Amino acid sequence: MHTLQEYVDSDGHFSLVRNFRLADLVTIMNGVCGSFSIFSSAQYLLTKDDDFLWWALALPLAGLMFDFMDGKVARWRKSSSLLGQELDSLADLISFGVAPAVVAFAVGLRTYLDTICLTGFICCGLARLARFNATVALVPKDATGKAHYFEGLPIPSSLGLVAVLSYWARQGWVEGKDGIPGGIMTLWGKSGGRGDIHPVSVVFGLWAAAMVSKTLRVPKP
Repeated sequence: MHTLQEYVDSDGHFSLVRNFRLADLVTIMNGVCGSFSIFSSAQYLLTKDDDFLWWALALPLAGLMFDFMDGKVARWRKSSSLLGQELDSLADLISFGVAPAVVAFAVGLRTYLDTICLTGFICCGLARLARFNATVALVPKDATGKAHYFEGLPIPSSLGLVAVLSYWARQGWVEGKDGIPGGIMTLWGKSGGRGDIHPVSVVFGLWAAAMVSKTLRVPKP
């Protein structure tokens, strides 16, 4: 077990770069994957080219690969830092919070109430990551420093939702084709207004609640 190295502040123009470690560069690649997923979703909305949608769905998975690798590299190099811990959370928010929500919007969850559910999903992911950083020292650990469990669903679990969206895309169950499974319902007002919601968007809301849960404890493999 090794301690986190503190950030070394200096007046040098590239002091930030000098604080990077190899594992941090791997972490940044996680953020790169998430960012490209978001832009691919935007390209799909503009062009309706399915290739962009498939890239948007696949890139968060690539981000997960880098998320696994950064920890392995840090242990291999026996070098981890507070900067790396913060980078990891921010990259996770992009790849497993913002990117899945944006691709869900691209697939068809686009009503006002849908976007409220998706925004709640992102913000709960943000809160969950902040809680992790604030409480990581309090969670019981084994002799190697590995935590016994996750408190609430870990944010990379959102790839389960991405997998469902991928299946929908393969079946053509997207906006502009066969439509979202479960259709759309109007809670108030006229159809096509702010009271419209796709019932499946509630799943994102439930997932969000599971991420910030205090009592849900997911054993670490």
